[in-house]
Formats: sequence, structure tokens, C-alpha cells
Amino acid sequence: MKLAVPVILLAIILLAVASFDATGPRADFTMVQANDAFTLDPQKMSWQQDIRLGRAIYETLVVADADHGGVRAGAAERWDVSPDGLRWTFHLRPDARWSNGDALQAQDFAAAWQRAMLPDFASDYAGFVADIVGAQELWDFRAAQLAHYATLPAAERTEARAQELWSATMAKAREVVAIKTPNERTLELTLRRRVPYWLSVIAFPVMAPVHQATVERFSRFDLASGRRTIDAAWTKPGNLVCNGPLMVKDWRYKRRMRLVRNPFHWDQSLQTVNSIDILPIEDNNTAVLAFDAGGADWVSDVRVGYKVELAEQAARYVEHHRAQFDALRAAGASIDEALAALPEPVAGERRNVHVVPNFGTDFYSFNCRPTLVGGGFNPFADARVRRAFALAVDKRALAERVIRVGEPVANTLVPPNGVAGYTTPAGLGHDVVRARQELADAGWADRNGDGKLELADGTVFPTVDLLYSTGSPRYRDLSLAMADMWRNELGVQVELTSKDSKFMKDDLRSGNFMIARGGWYGDYPDPTTFLDLCRTGDGNNDRGYSNAAFDGLLDRAAAEANPAQRLAILADAERLVTEVDLPILPITHYATVLLFDPVRVRGITRDPSFDQRLSEIQMLVPR
Repeated sequence: MKLAVPVILLAIILLAVASFDATGPRADFTMVQANDAFTLDPQKMSWQQDIRLGRAIYETLVVADADHGGVRAGAAERWDVSPDGLRWTFHLRPDARWSNGDALQAQDFAAAWQRAMLPDFASDYAGFVADIVGAQELWDFRAAQLAHYATLPAAERTEARAQELWSATMAKAREVVAIKTPNERTLELTLRRRVPYWLSVIAFPVMAPVHQATVERFSRFDLASGRRTIDAAWTKPGNLVCNGPLMVKDWRYKRRMRLVRNPFHWDQSLQTVNSIDILPIEDNNTAVLAFDAGGADWVSDVRVGYKVELAEQAARYVEHHRAQFDALRAAGASIDEALAALPEPVAGERRNVHVVPNFGTDFYSFNCRPTLVGGGFNPFADARVRRAFALAVDKRALAERVIRVGEPVANTLVPPNGVAGYTTPAGLGHDVVRARQELADAGWADRNGDGKLELADGTVFPTVDLLYSTGSPRYRDLSLAMADMWRNELGVQVELTSKDSKFMKDDLRSGNFMIARGGWYGDYPDPTTFLDLCRTGDGNNDRGYSNAAFDGLLDRAAAEANPAQRLAILADAERLVTEVDLPILPITHYATVLLFDPVRVRGITRDPSFDQRLSEIQMLVPR
């Protein structure tokens, strides 16, 4: 299908895009994404758009190298590690600076990582620092402090008392946490166990430093809880101080964010454009129309209902010029270089649509807590019920009839062949007969012939609330199709609830759901980036799932020195959650549809990790 847009509509779209910033010229590069950033606080980032932004405005000690694999030097010019892999020393660049000109110091990293070790800040990625010696001890110490503070009479919950406890926490951190800064440019740390992927962990944006003076200026105590909190205003333009190649000049929430060069960044060669506009456009059709009208250079995730037709037009274009394309690739050209060298597309073809496989998995989460919010009965606390619902889903039908962009069916969390040396388990497939038997084994049956499933004590299977986020027809269509499968195959009632992503995030965190749409992109090349989602107490374990056997397997793998044995143990752990307990229902392994013209734009990553660096985008043909 070729998108035909009247000239007057194109003008309206261009005017709408321009209205995002009527006060100045357009940026050198404009990108569109479905949602605005939730936070610019590195230790609180967890959503993809935040992580992508974090890679632009912050710089970690090392940074992921999508082109060559592994990592490369970032804020640290070099590092040393002991033979046992436990003691690490990082040497910061002498010319590493913050966006206000201040020198970047080792203590800025120590302070940031310490934030993630404290319950005050509720970092989803607190697990990333848990392997540093003393991190868990500090967390437990602070949690006990706050629990005691909560028992005090209101009159005793004072600024002085909160400060006293905070000072004790800081003293405890100096005593037990194995992070040392012998001088301004040296950071030393000791791990409690060998972590083979440690460099990939610290390359993730949540391990970025914070400008201590700014954080302190906006920090205060919540006297009701005793927690040290920080005013979100610290991340607003004019206040935010960052150390990445780009910095935030302006941010008008849900309208536009303007990034510009950080003039103090040590490597000015990274910044290939002077300014970038990020436009959050929730309406998927408007996003595509804005691109086609010249109002955007990149749409980071095409979600329109007709994206299948767009992908088919792209495939048709390549097939039309297959011999030339293959010859260019064989001669060493990248995919984008080869596409740019081909003749102009004809009617029914597109050169600017790209389907990119990702190191990620689309899934739905079951609430595994004993009861629902408010104390309601939760049938999904029983693994047999979760297995029944998983077995009743025809994922191939979803992939071929709903998603329709070639995403492979997922029966596991870790994408097959996504981690070198790792063999994923089989997972659960589609088996309606077994699904019904699992429900029966859990005690659910139509005992009165009224079409309602009941337990022996008369408890009726509740109407299932299926929660999904607005902003994409994919989530709506998948949820509708799955609801029909469960109604038809299991005889249960299902209602759909849609919410804005921000409100849905709150529901996930609080456990206010029965089944909810989810999804995860691997943060580093190891199975634990997916499996930790199911670890007891993990900040990203929205399901409330807890199994000592699963946690024990993760702990055994962490203690295993033999790489092959370690991966085998992790495969056993994945087998437990994808074949037995099913806290998560995998659907497909992601492929993202992008819009950009390779004749004009380079630097959009095709790496499955989708480690996009906005600072490395190039405009070959300016507007």
C-alpha cells in the first residue's frame, strides 16, 4: 500500500510539527518517538526512550561498542582488573568535564552508584550495583533505619532526626561499601563475585555519574518517611548538568526536547550534528505523515496498523535491485551504504523503511502475588493457571496475523542465538488440550453447567483484567486477540483496560493488574539481563514472582567459574520460568520498524541491542 497524502494535509502536518517549537529554527536532525522521556535522572531510568537519551547526555566509564562488540573507553581512558576479576581500577580522562565546565571526578561515579544502593531512591536497576562488596549491607542498614523512623511519633520525625540517620548512613557507606576514590581521577571497587559481563553492566546509562553539587542542591528529607528525596527540577534545562556528548537545551514536556552539543565534552568528534529535536508524537499515523512530509528525519518505532505494507514495500525495493544490492554488500558496503547506492524507488517501493531484529522479547506478565491489590482473589497465584493461559495462546497466529513483520515466535525470554554459547530451553508451545487440563488440575470446572468455572468451594473464576498501554495498535490488537483465545479455549471472561504508559507503569510497580502487557530489551549480552526480571525483589520484577529454587539457580550460576557450566545453570533457571512457573508469557522476539532515508542519514544502528547513540548520527544531505 502506498501512502497517498493530499498536499494540504502535508502542509497541516508540517505546520503541526513546526508548532512544537515556534520560537527558533529547526534542529539539524529531528527524530520522532511515541512517548516523551519519563526521567533524565540516570539512576531512575528504565524505559527505552530514557535509556536512549541517557546514552546521549551522560557518559559512563566505558561505553558499548555496537560496531565491534564489547565496550570501548568512555569517561575512563583505561582500567585494570585483578586476575580473579574482583578488583577493578578505573582511570578517568584528565579532560573529562561536566557541561558547566566542572572537572568530572571519580567521586561523581561513587556518589551515583551509592544512590542506587539506597531504598530512598527506589532504582529499578539497584541489582546492577548489588555485586559491589557492601552494597546489600548498606541497603539493609538504611532499610532498617527507615523502618524504625516510621515507628516514631510524628513529633519526633524531624529534620534533625532525618539528618542524623542520613549521616549514619553515609558513615556506614564509607565503612562497608568497597568503592574508593584515592584521588579525583581514580575509582577503585571490589566485587563480591566475578561478573563476566561487568564492563557491559557499567556501560549502561543507569551507571552514569551525577553532578554532586546539583544533586545536593535539590535534595531534601521527606519527614513523613525519613527518606532522602530529590526534587525532579534538578533535571530541568538550566539545572541539569551532564557529562555526555550532548546536553539538554530545552524540554517542553510532550512537545519537544532540544539537544545540543556539550562544548566541554572531551571528544568533539563524536558530535556530528549541532542540534537534535526529539518530538514525542503519540498518534502513530501523524508520526509517519510527519516523516513523509519532511518534518522528521527518523521515526524510531513505526507502530501504524499498515506498517506491514510499509515493510513489504521495502522488501520489494531490495528484491527489485537484489543483484546490485548483494554485490555492494559483498564488496564491503554496509546495508545503508548499499541502499543509498541503489536507483530511486518506483511506485510501490520504499528505501526508507527498515525492519531491524532486536535483542528483546515481547511478553505479557502475570500477577503472581497471593492476592490482588485490595485483597481480591488472584487465580494467577497458581502456576497451573498461568500455564493454562500460556498454553491456550496461539503465538504463531499472533505473529502471522496480528504483528505481521516477521517477528519469530517466542517460547523463552532470552532470544535464541542472542548470547554466544547459550542454548535456550524449549519453553511452552500451543496446546489447548493441556491448557484445559491444567485448569482442571487447579480445581477449576464448570460444575453447574452455566458456563462458569468454579472451585469446589463455589469460588467463581473472576473476570480477567488485561492491561495494556495506549499508543500502539500492536498492543491493542494483541490484547484483543489473546482475550478471544482465552474466552474461546478456556471459557473465561476477559475485559481490556488501556492506560497511558506513565499510569500503566505505576500500576505495574504497585501490582495493580492481573495480566499486563510487558516487554524487555537486553541491557547487556548475557542471559541474566532477562532472567533477573524474575528474581525475588528485583526492581524490574513487576510480577511479584518469587521462587527460592529459581533464585538459587541464579546464585549458583553467579558462583560458577566455568563459563559453559554457568550458562547451563542459567538455562535450567530459564526452563523453570518458561516451562513450569510462567510468571511471564513470551509472545515474540522483537523486530523494530524504522523510518529513515539512508541517502541523507547515517548512524542509525541496526545492532540487535539497539544501542543507539544520538551523538553519532550524521546528516549527509542537510535539509
